[in-house]
Amino acid sequence: MKLIDGKKVANQIKEEITLEVERVKLDGGKIPHLAAIIVGHDGASETYVGHKEKACIQVGFDSTVLRFEDDIEEDTLLRKVDELNKNPEIDGFIVQLPLPDHISEQKIIEAIDPKKDVDGFHPINLGRMVIGLPAYISATPAGIMELIKRYKIETSGKDVVVIGRSNIVGKPMSILLGQKADPGNATVTMAHSRTKNLKELVSKADMVIAALGQAEFLTADMVKEGATVIDVGITRVKSDQTKSGWKLLGDVKYDEVAEKTEYITPVPGGVGPMTIVSLLQNTLKASKGEIYPKF
Repeated sequence: MKLIDGKKVANQIKEEITLEVERVKLDGGKIPHLAAIIVGHDGASETYVGHKEKACIQVGFDSTVLRFEDDIEEDTLLRKVDELNKNPEIDGFIVQLPLPDHISEQKIIEAIDPKKDVDGFHPINLGRMVIGLPAYISATPAGIMELIKRYKIETSGKDVVVIGRSNIVGKPMSILLGQKADPGNATVTMAHSRTKNLKELVSKADMVIAALGQAEFLTADMVKEGATVIDVGITRVKSDQTKSGWKLLGDVKYDEVAEKTEYITPVPGGVGPMTIVSLLQNTLKASKGEIYPKF
């Protein structure tokens, strides 16, 4: 069993980005600028945005966070999005989800200029990804593809099962791994809550990506010997074995599944650390005009 160390890879990528930003500074170029809008006081959202701010500082990016109370009107938020779209100093920005119930998340996402959509949620970026055009890929799928690439895990001709069909992880992963690319060229099955023969499908898979948000769902009897297992899930559960009284569990029952795998990601420390660096990579691309050339 080989551990896929997402924290280690994320730190390597941060070092690479830092060097590139230093070169930009020496050449008198524009420093990449990432902004975030956060509405309300959701704990998980605050933590994520805090990690983003810290990561921006680490690599030398400029960072802006706009905070609003959860009673903000939808039209007001749309105006704030438009302001960021038109601000030449901002290379990319995110609107942290979830949003309050009275605000349409889809309407907000579609209001973001695709050129600044470094979260990769806009339908234009999703559509470009589907047909193989350059696009901003959402952070978690992009991070997983980076891990696969850096650990030189073969995907060509392999059978892959993606458990989960969300627009943020499951669907993009199934498309990316099936594309004519490296990594890619896999035969992909996207499974979900209505899949009747899930255990049979998973037991034949060379790679399993668990992204359903159900703690320790994937057990050893479901996985074949020598498979690669990517655990996207993260659930906080009570524990009397930690100082905080909580611990984090993935979608995979790690202790028993790990023994059967060739590669596996832990929780925490696997896919999670890659999400922030993927966002940084997209922002760097935006500042350089790599996806949408600047005129």
